Amino acid sequence: MSTITTEELSATTLLRFATAGSVDDGKSTLVGRLLHDSKSVLTDQLEAVQRVSADRGQDAPDLALLTDGLRAEREQGITIDVAYRYFATPRRRFILADTPGHVQYTRNMVTGASTAELTVVLVDARNGVVEQTRRHAAIAALLRVPHVALAVNKMDLVEYKETVFAAIAEEFTAYASELGVPEITAIPISALAGDNVVEPSANMDWYGGPTFLEHLESVPVAHDLSHCHARLPVQYVIRPQNAEHPDYRGYAGQIAAGTFRVGESVTVLPSGRATKISGIDLLGKSVRTAWTTQSVTLLLEDDIDISRGDLIVPSKDAPATTQDIEATVCHVADAPLTVGHRVLLKHGTRTVKAIVKDIPSRLTLDDLSLHPHPGQLVANDIGRVKIRTAEPLPVDSYADSRRTGSFILIDPADGTTLTAGMVGESFAAPEPVKDGTDDDGWDF
Repeated sequence: MSTITTEELSATTLLRFATAGSVDDGKSTLVGRLLHDSKSVLTDQLEAVQRVSADRGQDAPDLALLTDGLRAEREQGITIDVAYRYFATPRRRFILADTPGHVQYTRNMVTGASTAELTVVLVDARNGVVEQTRRHAAIAALLRVPHVALAVNKMDLVEYKETVFAAIAEEFTAYASELGVPEITAIPISALAGDNVVEPSANMDWYGGPTFLEHLESVPVAHDLSHCHARLPVQYVIRPQNAEHPDYRGYAGQIAAGTFRVGESVTVLPSGRATKISGIDLLGKSVRTAWTTQSVTLLLEDDIDISRGDLIVPSKDAPATTQDIEATVCHVADAPLTVGHRVLLKHGTRTVKAIVKDIPSRLTLDDLSLHPHPGQLVANDIGRVKIRTAEPLPVDSYADSRRTGSFILIDPADGTTLTAGMVGESFAAPEPVKDGTDDDGWDF
C-alpha cells in the first residue's frame, strides 16, 4: 500500500469555499467575524472599521464593513464580480469566494462556486429556508460541490432556540439531499455576537457539533482529485535546443486530475497516438510521480506531434472524443445565447469553433421545473444545450471530473465569455430531444 507523502499532505491544506445567502442574511457580518476572530485582519483595517463605526455612533465595530466596500462597488455598478479573500489558520489555508446574494447575480455564484470544495449557504433563523436558499442549494448541486455547510445565522434573534434551528436544518437537508448534494452540515451561529463562528457558544449548549471555523478546518478536501481519471492539458511545448539540452522535448501543463507515473502508458488526444512517460520534471527536479494541481513537464519515449490544447491521459483510462456535446450551462453574458449561435468553445487549453444546435430546456431553479425549447438563454439562465464542434474534443462528464468536464463558450467577435458549461446530465436532466434540421453554415 502506498503511503501519503509530505507533499501530498500539504496539497490538502488549502480549502476553497464560497459563501452564498440572501440579501440581509448577515453574510458580510459572518465573513467579517470569521476574519476578525481568526486574527486574519490587519491592524490598520481594524482601526479603519472602528473609526467608521464610531463615526456612525456604534458602540462596537461593525465587522460587516470589512467586506461591505467590495459589495458596495457591485451595487454601484463599478464592478459585478466575486470578491475573494485569502486567510490562514495554523491548520489550513483558505480562499474564500464571497458571492452576491441578489437573484440577478446568479451567474456570480456559479463563478465563485465552480472551483469550491465547500459552499456555505447562509440562512436567517427568523425567515428560515426561502426561495433564494433553494436556488443556492440547487446551484451547489449543479456544480457538484462536494460539501455544503448550512449556517443558520441570527440565532440570538430567536432566543437561541434549538427547535428553530432543527426545523430549518431538517427542511434544508431534505431539499438538498433530493438534489444529490453528497454532504450537508448544519451549524447554528450568530455572526454579530460571535456564537459558534470561531469560538463555541455558551448560549447553545444543546449543540454539540463543530464551530464554523472548526468545520472549515476539518472538512476533507482530498476527496477524489488525486484518485480520479488522470488528465494533463498541454499548455506549452518546451524545446530549449541549446548545447546543454540539444534533444529535450517536454510537454508542460498543470495536472487537472489524477496521478501520472514514470513508465506509465499514455495516449495523446485527440490524435490517439500512444507512448510511455520517460520522465517527469517538477520545479527543476526529476520525480517519479506527480499528481493533481502540480505544474509539471512530461517527457515521452516517442517523438509525437503534440501541441498546446492536446490532452495527455492514461491509455487504459482515455475518454472518448466527440464533436457533439450536451451540457448544462449557465449563461453569464448580457446578450442572449440562441439556437444557431456561432461561438468558440474553450475546453482545458484547447479552443475550437462550435455552433449551438439546440437548447432543449431552461431550468427554473425555484421549483426545478423545465421550460422546454425556450429558443434562447438570457443572463443568469441555466439550461440544457446541444453543441456541435468543428473538431473532436476529449471531454469527460462533469460528474466524473469538474476540471475536464467543464468548458466556456466565447464570442468570436470580441472574446467575451458567454456561457459556462458542464458536460453530461444535471440533477434534473430533461428527456433527450432529437436534433432538428442542420443550420446553414458552420455545419461540421
